[in-house]
Amino acid sequence: MKKDRSKQLPKARQTQLIVKELPDEVLVYDLKRDKAFCLNDTAAFVWKQCDGNRTVDQLRELMEKNAGSPVPEEMVWLALDQLETLKLLDDAPAKPLQLSGISRRNLVKRIGFAAIALPVIISISAPPAQAQASGFAPGSCCTTNANCASNTCQPATGCPPPNKKCA
Repeated sequence: MKKDRSKQLPKARQTQLIVKELPDEVLVYDLKRDKAFCLNDTAAFVWKQCDGNRTVDQLRELMEKNAGSPVPEEMVWLALDQLETLKLLDDAPAKPLQLSGISRRNLVKRIGFAAIALPVIISISAPPAQAQASGFAPGSCCTTNANCASNTCQPATGCPPPNKKCA
């Protein structure tokens, strides 16, 4: 049985996340998957409004109020699609058929100047908690720049070859 999209209520995931709100973005660290994400204002606004009680159309209306100008429905769907892909939604609505497979580039063409406020979510590389406590701190031995928080390994004494010390 097909779900009526107008009745679907997206719900943001709240468990096993660390959320840090900054002036122009929201940082979300997923403890379950050891991944971090940076949500711009638009993506963060949609995510915060996904309380499981609002429809996609109600989300669009809230975005319009917040922006003070018309917001195309596609913009809400783009945010929801990204949030779902990154597993930041517990309940995600099924995308309308006309938007299935639409690329970000085509969406920008479709909505024109409103594209300035497109929702953007950047995935940030974050090592698991165990790796952060594994001794690859400044002054400790490492094998590559990627092992060092400073991203700079230098020749070191006291480390087995070919190891270096984190700067």
